Amino acid sequence: MITTKTKSYQTKQLTRRGKLLYEVIEPADRENETIFIKNQVRILKKKKEISREIGVEIGAICGKHFLNLEHLHYGYWPKDLKVEITNLRIAQEIYTNFLISQIPEGVRTILDVGCGQGYTVQRLIDAGYIVDGVSPSSFLAEKSRSLLGNQSTIFECTYEQLETERRYDLVLFSESFQYIKPEETIEKTLTLLNAGGYILISDIFKTLPDGNGERMVSGGHYLDTFYQMISRYPLKELKNLDITEETAPTIDIENQICKDVVRPVSVLVEQFFQNRHPIVSKLLKWKYKKKINKIENKYFSGKRDAENFKKFKTYRVLLYAVH
Repeated sequence: MITTKTKSYQTKQLTRRGKLLYEVIEPADRENETIFIKNQVRILKKKKEISREIGVEIGAICGKHFLNLEHLHYGYWPKDLKVEITNLRIAQEIYTNFLISQIPEGVRTILDVGCGQGYTVQRLIDAGYIVDGVSPSSFLAEKSRSLLGNQSTIFECTYEQLETERRYDLVLFSESFQYIKPEETIEKTLTLLNAGGYILISDIFKTLPDGNGERMVSGGHYLDTFYQMISRYPLKELKNLDITEETAPTIDIENQICKDVVRPVSVLVEQFFQNRHPIVSKLLKWKYKKKINKIENKYFSGKRDAENFKKFKTYRVLLYAVH
């Protein structure tokens, strides 16, 4: 083993007969170890954010071209609307109408955090509001600008990075709150609101710890923890609506798409690749066995359905007023 030290890091190399077998870069001391770990965590978080953005962009493209969907969010399924894929667009429109109906009287200016392709912003503008949007995805931000033109300003950044002197009567989080840190988000939002402003959150939350069964739908903060956190701020709860029953059928639609479309296509692609590159195919299956099994269990096992969603999640519409 050959060890080479610098001021901050040391490199360990293992060689055999002059051939480098592997190389490890480590912090040289405890102080640099802390910095090294923090940097690795940042890199992992960044990779996760990029993966999420790519997933959202793929969803937007496929939803628009195959199902003519304008929105990326859950649908709201009243009892008289049949749960089938052809009705997803209708359910999403009902959701948007329901969300707009929760905006208090007197609100004039709105900031939509995580504005997607801009369709909700457009609906709000059509309803008479002055609306800006925030999107960390350059693809979605460009889609929003193309749709909205000069009707709205789209800030292409994360909410944490947003810098503006504009102030709003209401800040809207429609299925975007789950992706950002709650405490930092509330503190930032309070600085962006006019006096007597509002926060409207429409999103999923966790209701049971991970140990109680197998949660198939990821995402969301723990609801109890959120309540404890929000109580520390000068905010009054005006609405707390549970629409889990009305939104859960969307998961059944996702499950149907995975079963009837994604799974068959993935099998055909796998067979094609295995036929053309049998050795590489075997190596990839071996190397990524755990990840493949995880994907199989999460998306293709049939466990990811509305009942599982209702067991481990709650979908809430929460309205708070600054006081």
